Amino acid sequence: MKNVPLADVDAVDRAVLPIGTDYPPGHLLDWHEHRRAQFLYGATGVMVVDTDDGTWTVPPERAVLIPAGTRHRVRMLGVSTRSLYIEPDSVPWWPDTCTVVDVPPLLRELLLAAVEFEADYSLAGRDGSVADLLLHEIAARAPLPFHVRIPASADLATLCREYLAAPDAGVTNASWAARTHLSERAFTRRFRAETGDSPAVWRGRARLLAAVPLLRSGSVSEVAGRLGYASPAAFTAAFTRTFGVPPSRFTRGHPGRSHHTGADWLAVREPNAPAAR
Repeated sequence: MKNVPLADVDAVDRAVLPIGTDYPPGHLLDWHEHRRAQFLYGATGVMVVDTDDGTWTVPPERAVLIPAGTRHRVRMLGVSTRSLYIEPDSVPWWPDTCTVVDVPPLLRELLLAAVEFEADYSLAGRDGSVADLLLHEIAARAPLPFHVRIPASADLATLCREYLAAPDAGVTNASWAARTHLSERAFTRRFRAETGDSPAVWRGRARLLAAVPLLRSGSVSEVAGRLGYASPAAFTAAFTRTFGVPPSRFTRGHPGRSHHTGADWLAVREPNAPAAR
């Protein structure tokens, strides 16, 4: 199914519902939740998924596992998605929080086949086997570290979400502490208790996450300068150390991207693509 709202088919008696959706650049799926678990794959572009607990940046050719009933919003940056909406009872192993994973070639091909199914596809034969194999392949995926936690406290959460929207290398622990009317030591202790990281480490990771969508249109040198790194080499080292791959992997001209985003993955874009919510 392509460009079909989830609400139109949610009641169909199938454990796995595959839906492909095309979104205009910069489209925002505002806060919502699904009764089913969701496997959300970006065949093109970058997605940024927010929940009350964190932010997950999903690079090209990766996916995010979203638990059932999780309130979230998604910013689509040039994205064509392939989603699976899955009955929770069918995936007791599903993670409790959003999780970014790689999508290897077999899983991509299975997704490509599945979005051509009708909502009431046959459970016998090929279609049912593809649906079953999709769940086996997803279960085998390992988590990738493309996220930061958001504190539960409203004042700290505001600081973090503002920083994610506009990362600034000049922000200091002292400036954040002043905004919360705490000493720097007390602020740092409280921030670490709610996120597991010091404020400086958290900001460093947030800046690197902000680099992922910027690399779609800018060079490594341009993005490094924009985010306040002393040199492209320093930026590359920090990015590779944090995410396990160099930032050049996510630039538009990287050869590794072309074979995953060919025209066969893209449904025809409609003027007002429906949101598969």
